[in-house]
Amino acid sequence: MDWQRFAERIGVMAHDLLEQPSVDATLGRITGSATELVAGCDLAGILVLSGAESHSLAPTDPLAEELDQLQRKLGQGPCFDAARRSTGKRVFRIADFTEAEPRWPDFVPAAGGLGVGSMMGFLLYTDDEDFGALNFYSRRPGAFSEESERAGVLLASHAAVAVSAARTHAQMEQAVATRHQIGQAMGILMARHRIPENEAFNQLRTYSQNKNVKLREVAALVCEQGALP
Repeated sequence: MDWQRFAERIGVMAHDLLEQPSVDATLGRITGSATELVAGCDLAGILVLSGAESHSLAPTDPLAEELDQLQRKLGQGPCFDAARRSTGKRVFRIADFTEAEPRWPDFVPAAGGLGVGSMMGFLLYTDDEDFGALNFYSRRPGAFSEESERAGVLLASHAAVAVSAARTHAQMEQAVATRHQIGQAMGILMARHRIPENEAFNQLRTYSQNKNVKLREVAALVCEQGALP
Protein backbone atom coordinates (compact mmCIF):
# COMPACT_ATOMS: atom_id res chain seq x y z
CA MET A 1 0.00 0.00 0.00
CA ASP A 2 1.13 3.53 -0.76
CA TRP A 3 0.84 4.91 2.76
CA GLN A 4 1.68 8.47 1.74
CA ARG A 5 -1.18 8.49 -0.75
CA PHE A 6 -3.44 6.85 1.83
CA ALA A 7 -2.54 9.49 4.42
CA GLU A 8 -3.44 12.24 1.94
CA ARG A 9 -6.81 10.66 1.22
CA ILE A 10 -7.48 10.17 4.94
CA GLY A 11 -6.70 13.86 5.48
CA VAL A 12 -9.23 14.86 2.83
CA MET A 13 -11.79 12.53 4.36
CA ALA A 14 -11.21 13.91 7.88
CA HIS A 15 -11.83 17.44 6.62
CA ASP A 16 -14.96 16.33 4.76
CA LEU A 17 -16.33 14.61 7.85
CA LEU A 18 -16.21 17.80 9.90
CA GLU A 19 -17.97 19.68 7.08
CA GLN A 20 -21.01 17.38 6.97
CA PRO A 21 -24.30 19.11 7.87
CA SER A 22 -25.73 16.35 10.08
CA VAL A 23 -24.96 13.19 12.01
CA ASP A 24 -26.53 11.06 9.26
CA ALA A 25 -24.42 12.72 6.58
CA THR A 26 -21.29 12.19 8.69
CA LEU A 27 -22.07 8.50 9.10
CA GLY A 28 -22.73 8.10 5.39
CA ARG A 29 -19.39 9.70 4.54
CA ILE A 30 -17.63 7.34 6.98
CA THR A 31 -19.05 4.14 5.54
CA GLY A 32 -18.55 5.36 1.99
CA SER A 33 -14.91 6.10 2.78
CA ALA A 34 -14.47 2.58 4.16
CA THR A 35 -15.26 0.98 0.82
CA GLU A 36 -13.10 3.54 -1.01
CA LEU A 37 -10.00 3.44 1.18
CA VAL A 38 -9.70 0.03 2.82
CA ALA A 39 -8.41 -2.80 0.67
CA GLY A 40 -10.78 -5.77 0.55
CA CYS A 41 -13.82 -3.87 1.86
CA ASP A 42 -16.89 -4.50 -0.29
CA LEU A 43 -19.50 -3.06 2.06
CA ALA A 44 -19.63 -1.26 5.38
CA GLY A 45 -22.06 -0.12 8.02
CA ILE A 46 -22.30 1.21 11.56
CA LEU A 47 -24.01 -0.79 14.28
CA VAL A 48 -25.21 1.18 17.29
CA LEU A 49 -26.36 -0.47 20.51
CA SER A 50 -28.31 1.68 22.95
CA GLY A 51 -29.56 -0.19 25.99
CA ALA A 52 -31.69 -3.05 24.69
CA GLU A 53 -32.06 -1.48 21.25
CA SER A 54 -29.80 -1.71 18.21
CA HIS A 55 -29.73 0.21 14.96
CA SER A 56 -28.01 -0.17 11.60
CA LEU A 57 -26.80 3.19 10.30
CA ALA A 58 -25.49 4.29 6.90
CA PRO A 59 -25.07 0.83 5.35
CA THR A 60 -23.43 0.97 1.92
CA ASP A 61 -25.29 -2.17 0.83
CA PRO A 62 -28.46 -3.94 2.03
CA LEU A 63 -26.30 -6.91 3.01
CA ALA A 64 -24.49 -4.80 5.63
CA GLU A 65 -27.78 -3.98 7.30
CA GLU A 66 -28.87 -7.62 7.05
CA LEU A 67 -25.67 -8.71 8.82
CA ASP A 68 -26.27 -6.18 11.59
CA GLN A 69 -29.83 -7.46 11.97
CA LEU A 70 -28.46 -10.99 12.16
CA GLN A 71 -26.24 -10.05 15.12
CA ARG A 72 -29.25 -8.45 16.76
CA LYS A 73 -31.49 -11.46 16.12
CA LEU A 74 -28.95 -13.98 17.41
CA GLY A 75 -27.73 -11.77 20.24
CA GLN A 76 -24.16 -12.62 19.34
CA GLY A 77 -21.35 -11.42 17.13
CA PRO A 78 -18.23 -9.34 17.52
CA CYS A 79 -20.04 -6.06 18.20
CA PHE A 80 -22.45 -7.53 20.73
CA ASP A 81 -19.56 -9.29 22.42
CA ALA A 82 -17.58 -6.07 22.72
CA ALA A 83 -20.52 -4.08 24.03
CA ARG A 84 -21.55 -6.60 26.66
CA ARG A 85 -18.17 -7.68 27.89
CA SER A 86 -16.62 -4.18 27.93
CA THR A 87 -13.24 -5.71 27.15
CA GLY A 88 -11.76 -2.45 25.91
CA LYS A 89 -10.86 -4.22 22.68
CA ARG A 90 -11.14 -1.84 19.73
CA VAL A 91 -10.58 -4.15 16.74
CA PHE A 92 -12.44 -7.35 15.88
CA ARG A 93 -11.61 -9.57 12.96
CA ILE A 94 -13.10 -12.72 11.46
CA ALA A 95 -10.75 -13.94 8.77
CA ASP A 96 -12.86 -16.66 7.18
CA PHE A 97 -16.59 -17.25 7.56
CA THR A 98 -16.24 -20.71 6.03
CA GLU A 99 -14.39 -21.91 9.13
CA ALA A 100 -15.86 -22.64 12.56
CA GLU A 101 -15.60 -19.77 15.04
CA PRO A 102 -16.07 -20.80 18.70
CA ARG A 103 -16.58 -17.21 19.85
CA TRP A 104 -19.72 -16.78 17.71
CA PRO A 105 -20.85 -20.31 16.75
CA ASP A 106 -24.27 -19.24 15.41
CA PHE A 107 -23.43 -15.90 13.82
CA VAL A 108 -20.50 -17.00 11.66
CA PRO A 109 -22.18 -19.83 9.68
CA ALA A 110 -25.39 -17.80 9.31
CA ALA A 111 -23.47 -14.75 8.02
CA GLY A 112 -21.46 -16.97 5.69
CA GLY A 113 -24.72 -18.27 4.29
CA LEU A 114 -25.70 -14.70 3.41
CA GLY A 115 -22.57 -14.31 1.32
CA VAL A 116 -20.00 -12.65 3.60
CA GLY A 117 -16.47 -14.09 3.56
CA SER A 118 -14.57 -12.00 6.11
CA MET A 119 -15.14 -9.10 8.46
CA MET A 120 -13.42 -6.42 10.52
CA GLY A 121 -15.06 -4.31 13.22
CA PHE A 122 -13.72 -1.15 14.86
CA LEU A 123 -15.01 0.46 18.03
CA LEU A 124 -16.14 4.03 17.42
CA TYR A 125 -17.36 5.00 20.87
CA THR A 126 -18.77 3.81 24.17
CA ASP A 127 -20.93 6.18 26.18
CA ASP A 128 -22.75 4.82 29.23
CA GLU A 129 -24.99 2.17 27.66
CA ASP A 130 -24.35 3.35 24.10
CA PHE A 131 -21.94 1.56 21.82
CA GLY A 132 -21.03 2.23 18.19
CA ALA A 133 -18.92 0.11 15.85
CA LEU A 134 -17.80 0.54 12.25
CA ASN A 135 -17.99 -2.78 10.41
CA PHE A 136 -16.16 -3.70 7.20
CA TYR A 137 -17.29 -6.75 5.22
CA SER A 138 -15.87 -8.61 2.25
CA ARG A 139 -17.53 -11.26 0.15
CA ARG A 140 -14.20 -13.11 -0.03
CA PRO A 141 -12.64 -15.16 2.78
CA GLY A 142 -9.28 -13.84 3.91
CA ALA A 143 -9.77 -10.48 2.19
CA PHE A 144 -8.44 -8.37 5.05
CA SER A 145 -4.68 -8.23 5.61
CA GLU A 146 -2.65 -6.63 8.38
CA GLU A 147 -2.40 -3.57 6.13
CA SER A 148 -6.19 -3.51 5.81
CA GLU A 149 -6.48 -3.58 9.58
CA ARG A 150 -4.01 -0.73 10.04
CA ALA A 151 -5.86 1.30 7.42
CA GLY A 152 -9.15 0.53 9.17
CA VAL A 153 -7.76 1.66 12.53
CA LEU A 154 -6.70 5.00 11.04
CA LEU A 155 -10.05 5.54 9.35
CA ALA A 156 -11.99 4.54 12.46
CA SER A 157 -9.91 6.88 14.63
CA HIS A 158 -10.83 9.86 12.47
CA ALA A 159 -14.40 8.63 12.24
CA ALA A 160 -14.72 8.38 16.03
CA VAL A 161 -13.69 12.03 16.42
CA ALA A 162 -16.11 13.14 13.71
CA VAL A 163 -19.00 11.11 15.16
CA SER A 164 -18.36 12.54 18.62
CA ALA A 165 -18.31 16.09 17.25
CA ALA A 166 -21.47 15.50 15.20
CA ARG A 167 -23.33 13.96 18.14
CA THR A 168 -22.31 16.82 20.44
CA HIS A 169 -23.43 19.39 17.86
CA ALA A 170 -26.76 17.60 17.40
CA GLN A 171 -27.30 17.45 21.16
CA MET A 172 -26.58 21.17 21.47
CA GLU A 173 -29.01 21.96 18.67
CA GLN A 174 -31.66 19.82 20.35
CA ALA A 175 -31.06 21.55 23.69
CA VAL A 176 -31.45 25.00 22.11
CA ALA A 177 -34.62 23.91 20.30
CA THR A 178 -36.04 22.43 23.50
CA ARG A 179 -35.29 25.59 25.45
CA HIS A 180 -37.00 27.68 22.77
CA GLN A 181 -40.10 25.45 22.78
CA ILE A 182 -40.36 25.53 26.58
CA GLY A 183 -40.20 29.33 26.39
CA GLN A 184 -43.02 29.35 23.83
CA ALA A 185 -45.13 27.07 26.01
CA MET A 186 -44.56 29.28 29.03
CA GLY A 187 -45.62 32.31 27.01
CA ILE A 188 -48.85 30.57 25.99
CA LEU A 189 -49.71 29.69 29.60
CA MET A 190 -48.81 33.17 30.83
CA ALA A 191 -51.13 34.78 28.28
CA ARG A 192 -53.95 32.26 28.72
CA HIS A 193 -54.04 32.27 32.52
CA ARG A 194 -52.48 35.69 33.17
CA ILE A 195 -49.82 34.22 35.42
CA PRO A 196 -46.16 35.17 35.95
CA GLU A 197 -43.26 33.35 34.29
CA ASN A 198 -42.29 31.27 37.32
CA GLU A 199 -45.86 29.99 37.76
CA ALA A 200 -46.05 29.03 34.07
CA PHE A 201 -42.84 27.04 34.38
CA ASN A 202 -44.06 25.38 37.59
CA GLN A 203 -47.23 24.24 35.80
CA LEU A 204 -45.17 22.64 33.03
CA ARG A 205 -42.82 20.99 35.52
CA THR A 206 -45.63 19.70 37.75
CA TYR A 207 -47.48 18.19 34.79
CA SER A 208 -44.23 16.59 33.60
CA GLN A 209 -43.59 15.01 36.99
CA ASN A 210 -47.17 13.87 37.63
CA LYS A 211 -47.61 12.32 34.19
CA ASN A 212 -44.03 11.05 33.91
CA VAL A 213 -43.66 12.85 30.58
CA LYS A 214 -40.49 14.68 29.55
CA LEU A 215 -40.64 18.44 29.91
CA ARG A 216 -39.94 19.03 26.22
CA GLU A 217 -42.86 16.77 25.30
CA VAL A 218 -45.17 18.71 27.62
CA ALA A 219 -44.00 21.97 26.02
CA ALA A 220 -44.69 20.56 22.56
CA LEU A 221 -48.22 19.62 23.59
CA VAL A 222 -48.90 23.11 24.93
CA CYS A 223 -47.56 24.67 21.72
CA GLU A 224 -49.79 22.39 19.63
CA GLN A 225 -52.96 22.63 21.74
CA GLY A 226 -52.67 26.08 23.28
CA ALA A 227 -53.00 24.71 26.82
CA LEU A 228 -52.02 21.86 29.09
CA PRO A 229 -53.94 18.67 28.21
